[in-house]
Amino acid sequence: MGEDKNRMLRGELYRDSDVELVAERRRCQGLLDTFNSTAAGQDSARRAILEDLLGDIGEGSWIMPRFQCDYGYLIRMGSNSFLNYDAIVLDCAPVTIGDDVSIGPRAQLLTALHPMEDHELRRQRWETAAPITIGDNVWLGGGVIVCPGVTIGSNTVVGAGSVVTRSLPEKVFAAGNPARVIRGL
Repeated sequence: MGEDKNRMLRGELYRDSDVELVAERRRCQGLLDTFNSTAAGQDSARRAILEDLLGDIGEGSWIMPRFQCDYGYLIRMGSNSFLNYDAIVLDCAPVTIGDDVSIGPRAQLLTALHPMEDHELRRQRWETAAPITIGDNVWLGGGVIVCPGVTIGSNTVVGAGSVVTRSLPEKVFAAGNPARVIRGL
């Protein structure tokens, strides 16, 4: 394993232009091209591709095309979970999706970060990443964006179009930009 990949997996500054990381993203894109071009009713073909692509996908879980991610192997999806149309998962850090999770269309789970204060590092294309964890029985409405480093507690609902910039506790309804807890559930 190369130094940039090691740095990425440790959450340190790395460059995504590293030859190994570029090759891994190309492999991922090839699998996604095949997955996204499957015809309706090709459930077993889609499942086989997802099993090859993802780090883990639990029994009864599925993803609808069009699906996009960076590497795939850093995504772990529990049982009976669902990712709707047009999902984007930037998995430069682990993305863990629990059991019985429903994620609405056009959701984005974004682990990538770029330097804010150090303009030169950003210009040189250095980046980091922070993991995302989604607990069991969470529902993310359509168009929800989950930012790097966020954990969403089990049994929480996030309203459509919300931008989750900070972790959310269990059993709450949160909404807005930035998302805030509206009430307990």
